[in-house]
Parts: sequence; structure tokens; C-alpha cells
Amino acid sequence: MAINMALQNFYKGKPVLVTGHTGFKGGWLAAWLKMMGSQVSGLALPPENGSASFFANAQIGKGMNSLRGDIRDFQTVLKTFKQCKPEIIFHCAAQALVLRSYQEPVETYATNVMGTAHILEAARQTPSVRAIVIVTSDKCYENREWLWGYREHEPMGGYDPYSSSKGCAELVTAAYRRSFFQGKNGLAVATVRAGNVIGGGDWSKDRLIPDLVRGIMKRTAIPIRNPRALRPWQHVLEPLRGYLMLGQRLGQGEMDFAEAWNFGPHENSIPVEEVARHLIQLWGSGKLKIENNPSKPHEAHYLKLDCSKAQTLLGWRSLLMIEDALRLTVEWYHTVARDAKNAGPITRTQIQRYMDLPC
Repeated sequence: MAINMALQNFYKGKPVLVTGHTGFKGGWLAAWLKMMGSQVSGLALPPENGSASFFANAQIGKGMNSLRGDIRDFQTVLKTFKQCKPEIIFHCAAQALVLRSYQEPVETYATNVMGTAHILEAARQTPSVRAIVIVTSDKCYENREWLWGYREHEPMGGYDPYSSSKGCAELVTAAYRRSFFQGKNGLAVATVRAGNVIGGGDWSKDRLIPDLVRGIMKRTAIPIRNPRALRPWQHVLEPLRGYLMLGQRLGQGEMDFAEAWNFGPHENSIPVEEVARHLIQLWGSGKLKIENNPSKPHEAHYLKLDCSKAQTLLGWRSLLMIEDALRLTVEWYHTVARDAKNAGPITRTQIQRYMDLPC
């Protein structure tokens, strides 16, 4: 409880900018910051699903300064920073889909690499900025299909354009940190690498949970590409709490925290098929169709994070088991399926319930 109270006390009244606030993770983060009383601004492209998006249904833009713009355009980013004068920045905007990166590799690198460079450079030219949390991915590591978790000092890599673009974003951030942001009064910049996040409001194509929900609602068989692939599943609020805790330490000028951080579940990675069948069981309907396509694009088989650093130094730990995360996810989609106007209330209710958990 003390951790959540400290977060609320710190973020209340703070000018905070969230890039990618029209997306899944950025939308949940913006909603949480608004509940804590932050002065929230956002910079993002329009939501992909328009009026059917999480951003629209949950009214994420209400009560904040919601701006449209492309992080690939440096002048747009710089203008936004000068206008909003943020103190803390959470950079969530990204091309976040592995399969899309095979179809649009140049766009993926432009967004995830140069977009990150634009955020860092604009922050360097904006005196109000004290802290930046750059959101990358657990897929930024050179995946060697190890049975143990990757630690923050492991080499960057990535087989596919998405994964390697996130590794590149890590390298760009590290270079900016060493070149421009060091020193006692320097701008504090950290990167965060989270496991596979799930939760209500994600409607992205070619992601397990959204594909399951769409299939269940349409009463069609749901194709599973990699049933045996192991992933570190966690509810979206878990890493977001870590980001907020880290943002607080950076915002307080604690430069020792200006590093890379892993945020993942305390459970072992769980196979895709097991997660899918568990969600179907909780929903009460649904049917899987296991695909066997040898020509499908490469995706990592095994992925796990070592989160000892966040647990020991930051005092963060995951609070939800996978069953809890799936129950929250099903509850959100069930509630919104009855009436889309329920999206905002159920989002705020789940955030409040999560904040009330003992830490």
C-alpha cells in the first residue's frame, strides 16, 4: 500500500507526456496517470480501430491534452515538447507487431529507432524534462533459446525487424545517455523491457488474446500459430506499475536508476496453447485451430526474463498470477461486449482494484 500511495503523491499535479497514448499499453498508462491527478499530455497517431478502439471506447482522451502527431517527424515531436513542457516522459509509441514488421520493415525501423532518437533529441532541447522512460521489449535480446531468463546486460539482437528495431532503440538510448545525459544534474533516462502483456482493450491483429476474443465473438475457430512457444505472460498493469515506480525514482533525480530494467511475471513462461485454452475455459466458449505452416515467418520459441534487478533495487514484484491476469482480461472484454460505454468504468475499476492490492 505504501508504494501505491507514494506513486499517487509523486505524480499528482506532475506534467507527464505519454507517447502512443492511443494504443493499448499507452492508453492504460494515460488512464492510470489521470486517476493519480497528473497533468497528462499525449502524442500519438489516431487509433487504428477508430471509434471501436480502446482509446475511443474508454475515453482515454478525456481529461488530458491529447495531440495527434507522428514521432517519425522530429519537428512535430519538438513542437509537442515545447508546448506541453513535460517533466516526465513515458515513450510508448511504437510499431509493436512482429508479423507486421515482416511486411513493413522500413516503417518499423523508422518508428522504433528514429522515433526513439527524436524523443531523446527533443528532450535534450526541452529544459522542463527531468526523466524519460523508454519502452522497448523483451524481444530486444539476442535470443538464444536459453532456458533461463535474460538479464539486463545480455547482448541486444533480434531475428525479425521488430525485435531488432527494439534492440536498436536500446542502443540509441544508451548512446544518448552516455553522450548527453550524464552528470549529477543530468536528464535521467531508463529503458524498460516487459514480457508479453495482456489485458482488456487490446484489439491488435496477430496477437493471441485479441485473436481469441474476436474468434469467440464471431464463433469461429481461432488459429494458433505457435502452440508450444513459451512466453512470460503478465497483465498490462504489472509492468506499468514498474514503469511508474521507475519514473518516480528518475524524476527524483536518482541517476543510479537511469539504466535498463526487466519487468516480467514471477511464474515460468507458459505455452501459447495453455494460455489460449485457459482463456476459453474462463470465457465459457471458443474453439482452437492449430496451424501447421512450415513457411510461416520466424518467431522465437522460448523467451524468459530475469527480473531480479527490479525486485531487489526498485522494490517491484509482480502481484498477479496468470489466472488472475486472464480473469481480469475476460472480465474487461465481457463487460465491454455488453455495452461499449462500459469500457471507461471497467478500466478505472480494474486500475483501482490493482492499486488496492497489498504490495
